[in-house]
Formats: sequence, structure tokens, C-alpha cells
Amino acid sequence: MAADEPPERQLRVMPWWLVLFGLLLAAALGWLVLDLLLTEADRATQPDTRATLRIDAIRTGLTVVAGTGGGLALLLAARRQWIAERAQRHQEGVAARDQAHRDRVQGHTESVAEAAQRHQDRQSVAAEHDAAERRLTELYTRAVELLGNDSAAVRLGGLHALERLGQDNPAQRSTIAAVLCAYLRMAAPDDEPRETEVRRTAQRVLTRHLRADDDSTYWPKVVLDLTGARLVDFDAAGCTLVDADFTGSVFTGVTSFADVTARGRLALGSAVFDDVTFDDLSADAEVVLDGARLGGLASFEGVDFGGGLSCRRSSLAGPTSFRRATFDRSTSFDATRFEDSTVFEGTVFHSGLSMEHTEFGGPASFRAARFADMALFRWTMFGAEALFERAEFTDAANFGRARFHTLASFDDAQFSRQPQVDQARAAVGSNHVWPAGTVVERLDDEWLLLVDR
Repeated sequence: MAADEPPERQLRVMPWWLVLFGLLLAAALGWLVLDLLLTEADRATQPDTRATLRIDAIRTGLTVVAGTGGGLALLLAARRQWIAERAQRHQEGVAARDQAHRDRVQGHTESVAEAAQRHQDRQSVAAEHDAAERRLTELYTRAVELLGNDSAAVRLGGLHALERLGQDNPAQRSTIAAVLCAYLRMAAPDDEPRETEVRRTAQRVLTRHLRADDDSTYWPKVVLDLTGARLVDFDAAGCTLVDADFTGSVFTGVTSFADVTARGRLALGSAVFDDVTFDDLSADAEVVLDGARLGGLASFEGVDFGGGLSCRRSSLAGPTSFRRATFDRSTSFDATRFEDSTVFEGTVFHSGLSMEHTEFGGPASFRAARFADMALFRWTMFGAEALFERAEFTDAANFGRARFHTLASFDDAQFSRQPQVDQARAAVGSNHVWPAGTVVERLDDEWLLLVDR
């Protein structure tokens, strides 16, 4: 059987001798019947009857021959019909296989065409991407070259070119922000007005795109690395700062971090400020001011220190206010010096507070402050009034070896347990108001000694 032949019995051609044999068989059968009948007719006695029987015998013999031939003809006709039906089925099968083959060829052709089109599209997209990247690189390189020009006007043009490049290409914003930060970290000539204006513009470009109130200009998740930068009148009010690092930066003029949302650590260690405001800042991680020097007014009113504050060994020379601030994590002001008035009125410390070896050169007011955890004021020096009126201590409070150079007042302060005051000293001659149960002894003409029971 051929490979493409359908799974059925293969048709065989009828040989010619088989047809001839059938005809001879029909003739022989007719002859035999005729002979038998004629023999019987010849036995008749009457001549008339014999003639009639012979005629009937002949007629019957011919009928047998005709019937046999008709049967053979009918069989041949049936075979012919069967052959025709098989031929039709074969043609239909061949046509179906041809159509399936054509469909496969068409499908293959279409798939090849689609693959070719996809490849062409990918090449086109890749070519467009490469062209865009080349153009972007050229624009970026040109803008950076402008930023390094000796002319301040040209540098300003480079800043605006970088800003536009970042605005049109979100994927490049972090890189552009890093370039601007690097520019601000570079040393600048002192008292050079044109360079100062360029740096102010660089600062404004950065902060303008860190305010989330305008989706059209907001650059999310941009990280500022301004370690050691020199910033003039830096205004980040309303910005969203992500892991911003200002360690060792010098802020001259008026600096504002008001209404800032700090996501991640806000590092301001060893930074130097003139006047600065952090009012209503919200931080979800630690704010670091270790070793910072604040030379003028410092305002932290309404700040939410969600991750706590570390302000160790810092110096705050001007009036300082933490009024209504909230500290959710442990906070430390150890070895920090407040040279002017300091206000913690209405401040809430949800976690531990440490002010060991802290110095207050001016009045220190903790009126209506609430300490929900341990509060440590050991070895703290209060150079002027120390006011804890209406303060609430719901955990341990320790003023051991503290020094009160003028008035100390705990009027209406609430303590969940007796505060520790061992070896604390207070100046003689002031109308101090101590917590109930505090034991005060006269040490000499200048000092009173506080001891624990």
C-alpha cells in the first residue's frame, strides 16, 4: 500500500477471463437446463404436447441464460458503483489532504511572516531606543559640559538643561539629581555672587521636584547626597526627602525644613546652620543631629520624630523650641549644649529620653511636657531657670548629680514614682519648688544638696 493510501483494502482490477468465465458459465447453465427440459419433452407421447413442451423448454432455457446474465450484469453494475464510490472517497480524501497541506503551508508562511515582522519591529524599536539613548547621552553630556563652563550664565543654562532632561526622562532623574548634588558638594569660591546664584538655582531645581503636591513636577524616590555641601538659604519646605544625607553640610542664611516628609534616615550630623526651622516635619526614621552646630534660631515646633532623634554633642547657640514636638522612639541629647532659651513645652516623649551631661545656658522650659518612659537628666546643668511645671512623668525620672544654677520649679508636676535626685545641687537663694518628698540639705553658702530618701 502506498504511503498516502487511506487505511482500507486496496482495489484490485478484475481480470478479463473472469468475465468470460461468467458468460460461459451462464451459457453452460442455460444449455444444461435446456438439454434437461428437451429430454423430458421428447418423452411426451403426443406430438402436439411434445412440441409445446419443447417450446417451453427453449423458453425456460433462454430465461435461465438471461437471468444468469442479468445477475452477472447486476453484479458488475454493483461493483462499478462501489468502485465509483471508492474513487469519490479517494478523491475527497486526496482533496482534504491537499487542503490540509495547503493550510499547513499557509500557516507556516503566515508564522514566518509574523516572525519576520516581529523581528523587524524589534529591530525598529531597538534602533529607535539606540537613537533615543544616543540623543539622551548627547544632551546629558552637553548639559554637564555647560555645567563645567567658566561662565556663570552658561552654568545656569546647563542646570536648566539638566532639569528639562530629567523632566522628560523619568529614568534619568536619579542620575541628574546625583549630578546636581555633586555640583553642590564641590568647593565654591568664597563670596562669589555669581557662583552663589548658580548654587541657589541648583538648590531650587532639586527642591522644586521634591514636593509631592504637584504630580507634574514631582520626582519620587530621588535620594539627596549633600554630604559636606555648602548651601545658601536652602529651602526644602514641603519636600519629601528619601534617605537624605546632609552630614557635614554648611547651611548659611535661613534654612527651612518646615513641613518636610522624611522617609528613611535624615542625616544632619556635624552640619552647621545659621537660622533653621524644622516646624511640622514628619519623620518615619531616625533624625540625626549628632555634632551639629546651630548658630541662630532653631525651631522644631510640632515635629513628629517617628524614628526618634539623636542630637549628641551638638551646640545650639540661639533660641531653640521643641514646643508640641512628638518623639516616638528613644531620643538623646547627651553632651549637647543649649546656649540660649530652650522650650520643650507640651512636648511628648513616648519612649526614653536621655539628657545626660547636657548644658542649658539659658532658661529651659519643660512645662506640660509628658514623659511616657524613662527620663534621664543625670549630670545635666541648668544655667538658668529649669521649669518642669505641670510636667507628667509616667516612668522613672533621674536627676542625679544635676545642677540648678537658678530657679528650679516642679510645681504641679506629676510623678508615677519618686524621682531620683541623688547628689543633685541647687543654688541657694532661689524659690525652688521640688517634687513632693524631695530631701534638701544645705551644702555650703552657695549650694543646696538633694539626696534620695
